[in-house]
Amino acid sequence: MTESRPSESSPEYRYHLLRAASERFQGAPSTLDADQLSQAEHQAHQTLELESLVLSSPEARDTLLPETRLEEAITELRGRFEDEESFQADLERNGLSESGLRIALQRELLFDAVLQRIGSRAETVTEADERLFYAQNQARFVTPERRTARHILITINAEYAENERSAARARIERIASQLQSDPQQFGPLARAHSECPTSMEEGALGTLPRGKLYPEIDAALFALDEGQVSDIVESEIGFHLILCERIHATTEVPFERARSKIHDALDARRSRECQKAWIAELRQQAPPTEETSTA
Repeated sequence: MTESRPSESSPEYRYHLLRAASERFQGAPSTLDADQLSQAEHQAHQTLELESLVLSSPEARDTLLPETRLEEAITELRGRFEDEESFQADLERNGLSESGLRIALQRELLFDAVLQRIGSRAETVTEADERLFYAQNQARFVTPERRTARHILITINAEYAENERSAARARIERIASQLQSDPQQFGPLARAHSECPTSMEEGALGTLPRGKLYPEIDAALFALDEGQVSDIVESEIGFHLILCERIHATTEVPFERARSKIHDALDARRSRECQKAWIAELRQQAPPTEETSTA
């Protein structure tokens, strides 16, 4: 027996079109331009075809959907609107009635239930699987060294006398001299003299791993000891002084702490693979789809 695809006027298709428009363009179909609407329609046809394929399977016929689950879904959708009038008006704008919405939602919930059932057939994740994943993806469980830093910037700009190269250098040297006698003044000096927007936060750059700053600044910062102020560093925007406030050492998440997330990730992956293989088999076995006339 062949399965006919619901027509473009059906509530099933209208619901899939609404969902596609919302997911791709955060709007209703009526708000989309011609190109966006074409993309949404293409996605709606694809997802509706997949849903129809899954719901035609023996597994779908053997899957029961509690009526309470459908009522919960309807109630949740109603709750997104200020009142019943707004809810009904939105349905009408999108070519749906409440009865049509119930049909579309029941199909969607049954589709999800069938795929969950198929996914549960996946091979159980063992501790050996978890440990192998941990060993093969070690970098995921390491937090690299980071530095909490501040900086003072004097820019180089030949259009201004005080920022002409030699003048800018002299200014940063005077600040560096003050810091030699009292490094605790770095924050106030940054607020008073730095020409970077971070001056409002006393030069705070935050806590950073390698590679987030200009190369010259990055190299200087990661060569400092905790509490140390750098020599004058020149970058493409000017002269800098850098304070390394704190060093956060490289840390590794131990297997036992990562194990639960690893298990969930592997379990979800195996479920998806099981679902994809089952759908591929359905497609191979499915007879040609009959197009329903929209005339």
